[in-house]
Amino acid sequence: MTYLTRIVYSCILAITANFYSLHAWCGWTSSWIFAILFTAVNIRPSIFSRRLRTNKLRNCADGCELLILFLLSATFSFLYSVAGWTGSLGLGSLLADPFLWLFNTLFVFLAEAIVFWNGMIRIYACSSQLGIKWRVIGALCGFVPVANLIVLSKMIRVVSKEVICENEKILQNEKRKGEQICQTKYPLLLVHGVFFRDSDFFNYWGRIPKELQANGASIYYGNHPSAASVEDSAKELDARIRQIVSEAKCGKVNIIAHSKGGLDCRYALSALGTDAYVASLTTINTPHRGCEFADFLLKKIPESQKNKIASAYNATLRKFGEENPDFLAAVSSLTAEQCAQRNEELADSPDVYYQSTGSRLSVPSGGRFPLNMTCAPIRYFDGYNDGLVGEKSFAWGDHYEFINPGGARGVSHGDMIDLNRENFDGFDVREFYVQLVHELKEKGF
Repeated sequence: MTYLTRIVYSCILAITANFYSLHAWCGWTSSWIFAILFTAVNIRPSIFSRRLRTNKLRNCADGCELLILFLLSATFSFLYSVAGWTGSLGLGSLLADPFLWLFNTLFVFLAEAIVFWNGMIRIYACSSQLGIKWRVIGALCGFVPVANLIVLSKMIRVVSKEVICENEKILQNEKRKGEQICQTKYPLLLVHGVFFRDSDFFNYWGRIPKELQANGASIYYGNHPSAASVEDSAKELDARIRQIVSEAKCGKVNIIAHSKGGLDCRYALSALGTDAYVASLTTINTPHRGCEFADFLLKKIPESQKNKIASAYNATLRKFGEENPDFLAAVSSLTAEQCAQRNEELADSPDVYYQSTGSRLSVPSGGRFPLNMTCAPIRYFDGYNDGLVGEKSFAWGDHYEFINPGGARGVSHGDMIDLNRENFDGFDVREFYVQLVHELKEKGF
């Protein structure tokens, strides 16, 4: 919306908010005309939002416009009310009447509240990028002077950027839909890392699968345990891959594996004969050379304490349907000692294309919990890292890509799988995967 349009709309809202003084000043007919305009602005604050591709984005855009209009019209109404109290508008005793001024002020409060809550409900209900964080901050700071304006401005910026980003992404996918740039020869198998499971209710890979499918990709999931040794997880993945190839009659799959999933897949390919059914393996932030911090913890924590933690974790996983979770076996598989031993014993398959990627979390505060807690101690042992895995451990295969967009934030272990569904400057994780899969297609996989 243009600045001029916003000023006009804000004036309409502000004038209508001052209904009690308006009808005495301009007459009832004019008052009701403005009331109708007030209603129209609240229903459709921006005609430009109709150009957006989804109702969700339109509601977000309209919500932001209403909140901007609220800030402007509330300022106009405040100045109008003050001028009316002092009589400086030249309207004589009409606006200087204390009772009229009081009723007018109450009506202003009600009208501006309608605009505010109309906008706030829209963005709270429809925005993804606000997350729990800004929703809670907004609620807590709502009645704190100055702080509420700062937070409101931040929320408007966050949602406005979301609208622009998501609409551009939809338009981009519409433009290249006919190209099917992610329609690879072999389907994709997405393999999760440790302590997560594939679920119908929460996708480990965030918004990535839908983005890939929108560009022609065919996707399967590993469906293997969340906590198990590399060897046991590899057996599960071997069975899963053979099942996919048999049922889909696709011959092979392209694997994209995150974190420990990359170790599980490498073992399956090298030790279980799974390489006959795999065209390529792309590992994402995988600790190929292990995590020295894990070695330190397993050696320093008393055996009784380790068993207590493992028992509690395993019991929790069983409640979520895991049959035989093994916390200690999963963690031990990530140590530098065990990774070094496997690297010596296992040779990559010459029939599979291997590539890898990694990223850096620039500062601990750039990561979500618990990565903001682990980044600093891991740096002591493993150097610069993504919050869990050191940079020296990422590279494996014929091609390696390091993600470091610069700036104060960086890209965390979770960011690389869109775990938090968060947009941030410098790295578009969904487009990263689209281009990654497109390159696999170009290579004939």
